[in-house]
Amino acid sequence: MSSQSELTEEDVRDRVEEALSENEIVLFMKGNRLMPQCGYSQRAVQLLSQYRAEFETVDVLPALDQYRTVLEEESGWETIPQAFVDGEFVGGSDILAELDERDELAETVRAGP
Repeated sequence: MSSQSELTEEDVRDRVEEALSENEIVLFMKGNRLMPQCGYSQRAVQLLSQYRAEFETVDVLPALDQYRTVLEEESGWETIPQAFVDGEFVGGSDILAELDERDELAETVRAGP
């Protein structure tokens, strides 16, 4: 089975930039909110869902290699999932969990002013 994607790196870069500019919170993940395809993505969805009913998810699996490259350029972070708030990289599931343990996640992802 080939992991070749129809999407080029440029396509993915456009999608990432569009998602970040149009959504307050974006989670780039494996799978989607209803059917996460890995434990880390599921954990990130659960953590964000505690505090926000609405946030955008982007499934990276259709172009995993391209998303990895583009997201690493954007965030300096290699792994998926990646959460962004107001276009700023917040972290993966481990960082979201740490923020939650410190009672900082709610404030990080709360609705704007």
